[in-house]
Amino acid sequence: MKNKVAWKGILAILAATISTVTFAASPNMNTAGKTNPPIGHYEYCMINGNECGSNGSDSGPLQLTEKLWKTILKVNYDANSKIEPLTDQEIFGKEEVWAMPTSVGDCEDYVLLKRKMLMDRGVSPANLLITVVLQPNGDGHAVLTVRTDRGDFVLDNMRNKVLLWSDTEYTFLKRQSTRNAGQWVKIDDDHSPALGAM
Repeated sequence: MKNKVAWKGILAILAATISTVTFAASPNMNTAGKTNPPIGHYEYCMINGNECGSNGSDSGPLQLTEKLWKTILKVNYDANSKIEPLTDQEIFGKEEVWAMPTSVGDCEDYVLLKRKMLMDRGVSPANLLITVVLQPNGDGHAVLTVRTDRGDFVLDNMRNKVLLWSDTEYTFLKRQSTRNAGQWVKIDDDHSPALGAM
């Protein structure tokens, strides 16, 4: 009987240790100084200056409640379902145009819509960060990062599932600053997609 109790205690300690190690693998991105915004976002800000200013004071990642998690999932699904994916070339006859979509759009347009939908539901813009990544094939892509106390989660038009950033197959390059939506910062991407997929 004593052995069973001892083993239960050891297993509990191991579980807590594994949980701590997993959490220590940085569920939130580290940033590494200012960088230039994508040209499409710069041009978008020239037209929509009210969306590209100060985010106010940054009080840190928001608390991820069950209600908020359901809202995030719903917004990601609703936007992905509502907008038909087309390239900027197909829509505008140009290579790169960022615009709020109504029926068609490409990756950054989905991001703009999801960001607006979550802001309309009371989420601070300091925690809704447009993020530029590289896909495994080397193509650029834009996603929305939602910064929470449980980690940085990625809303992606390529999937309805919302993943922790380190569980995606992407290489993270840069994102909006938490302090100012018109400024961008580099991402120190040291996560391993292979480990994140385990």
